[in-house]
Amino acid sequence: MKRILTLLLIVPVALISCKSVLDTKPVDVVTPVNFYNSENDLKSALAAAYDPLDNEYLYCSSLWYQLGICTDEAFYQYSSNSYSAPMFYQYDYTNAYITGLWQQCYMGIERANLLIANINKPVMDSTRRQVIYGEALFLRAYYHFLLVSNWGDVPLKITPTTDVNSISVPRTPSKDVYAQVIKDMTAAEGKVSTSTAIGNASHISKTGIEAVLARVCLYMAGYPLRDESKYADALIWANKVQASGEHALRTTYNSTTNSAYSQVFINECQDIYDTKECIWEADFNLNNNNTAYWEYGKVGTMSLNCVNLDTGYAGGNIRTTIKLYNLYKPGDLRRDWNIAPFYFNSTATTASRANYAATDIIDRENAKWRRYYEPLSPSKQQYYNGTNFPIIRYSDVLLMLAEAENHINGPTQVAYDAVNQVRRRAYGVSITTPNTTADLASNLPKDMFQQAIMDERARELCFEGLRKADLIRWGIFSSTLSAINTEINASNASGANKTRWTLGYITATSSSKYLLLPIPSLEININKAMTQNPGW
Repeated sequence: MKRILTLLLIVPVALISCKSVLDTKPVDVVTPVNFYNSENDLKSALAAAYDPLDNEYLYCSSLWYQLGICTDEAFYQYSSNSYSAPMFYQYDYTNAYITGLWQQCYMGIERANLLIANINKPVMDSTRRQVIYGEALFLRAYYHFLLVSNWGDVPLKITPTTDVNSISVPRTPSKDVYAQVIKDMTAAEGKVSTSTAIGNASHISKTGIEAVLARVCLYMAGYPLRDESKYADALIWANKVQASGEHALRTTYNSTTNSAYSQVFINECQDIYDTKECIWEADFNLNNNNTAYWEYGKVGTMSLNCVNLDTGYAGGNIRTTIKLYNLYKPGDLRRDWNIAPFYFNSTATTASRANYAATDIIDRENAKWRRYYEPLSPSKQQYYNGTNFPIIRYSDVLLMLAEAENHINGPTQVAYDAVNQVRRRAYGVSITTPNTTADLASNLPKDMFQQAIMDERARELCFEGLRKADLIRWGIFSSTLSAINTEINASNASGANKTRWTLGYITATSSSKYLLLPIPSLEININKAMTQNPGW
């Protein structure tokens, strides 16, 4: 995408994992003494604090792919070199993706802490300084949020590392980590710019922070904290996003794809910022011919299986479950966009489409991001691209608003209006006009309305790395995966693949340990104050 960050990949004492695994005599690094002396220095340091978001172990791949699939919406298509992997729940505390996510989050925290500690060094405009400060505060909080939501209790780190020999850092209770996350994000919300002023979705905006705060509060309201007071806070933050007028669902009709929904993802493939809909994105860049500035991602490379580069190379690894396919009802235009009704017969030089048989559902591929929409210049690459990843979209905010409202006040008109906007767009009708086909049934009881929201989140947000966390916070992770295991066994999936897919589901449902990730072995071995999560 249009990269607006100037990356500084080596930053002052850029430490990993709470002071662990450090070279105590670094060479060729910038130090605080000769850095942070100008506004450009602060901007470069801020870019470095954003940079882990684009790493392989965060939004390049891991959060939505390696650690984000294999739920009730998708599974990983088996291949001979990938069986012992996170997407099959075949991992332990030595896994590279577990370690990488942990390290990159603490890398981002350390970079943000250094920037915050030196924010007042240069002489510069005070308003611009506060914006940089606010973004750094938010990033520190967001990396802590990723840590606490994946591992539970984790070391809280709100000051830069000063003594590389102090490597024994105990875990902070998750409720205290969450409290700091809320504190930092709330402080940041009043300092950063609006989405309109920024003009892109790469930097976090005021409404972006509010949207993420709604997500944070819903996670706190659910398992394992179960702090139900946070439903009210989630509603406040989601209402702020809606009331701002900064965002709206994209409703421009695309005559080629027969929907407005699809255009959201086409825009991401085509390097177009859509800040109305996509509130915050992980920014990838391949849209120039200078490889020194590439920040490549993999969004779409696991979609429609194809070996032809001009069409768009992809592995076809993310496949739908029958449950997700059947959640879409007649007239819902999202189904055949998110789940391709066709596949490619391809060679190195050609690619042609063929339609799936009506009964062949479980083998269908994720098609949310389609590589044939990517720009032709530079030439498409085999394993990576420049398509941004949507960390949070406006439709997610509307569904969070409806969920929080329903929990507090029941299925009010406010809750119905929020969900029905999303559904009407999905059916290709006006989002402001009631529609008997698109709208939820009226007068649903509270529990049935909650179930409707759960299903709607799957239909709208599938393959965006949110489902596993949703199932966990709702307290239905194990029971849901157990049901999917039964579904796959009863399906027409091939015998070899069926065995491997179901083993992953059985593993995940047989132990509560999979509700949290294991503390990486590297951290356990070096940080003597660290303890392991139960079961690992």
